[in-house]
Amino acid sequence: QVKLVESGGGSVQAGGSLRLSCVASGHRAYYNYMAWFLQAPGKEREGVAIIATNGGSPDYADSVKGRFTISRDDAKNTVTLQMDSLKPEDTANYYCAAGLFRETRATIATMTPARFEYWGQGTQVTVSS
Repeated sequence: QVKLVESGGGSVQAGGSLRLSCVASGHRAYYNYMAWFLQAPGKEREGVAIIATNGGSPDYADSVKGRFTISRDDAKNTVTLQMDSLKPEDTANYYCAAGLFRETRATIATMTPARFEYWGQGTQVTVSS
């Protein structure tokens, strides 16, 4: 019922910036939170940032606080992840996710990948030193 399409990945040197976008199609009744996850080779998928579609403060993983910013554009059904001061350890495949949850204040730490129903195909981010 919900399709997510990411764009904006690429290669950048350490200290650089990238901007990822996720466009959602489908009825908004099927999700009230959107999030970004990353998965490095050989590692589990982990949360990066989450934002509610009806407002409220976003939440970030400690590893990206102060460097990444998640935002949404309701008119365009788009969630964006602005990534600044990139580090080589940020290298991963980044996924957009959406889900419908009862929590009024979800945090990225509690919203594990298994809880999200809808996923994009992923976009690769490579940061070289």
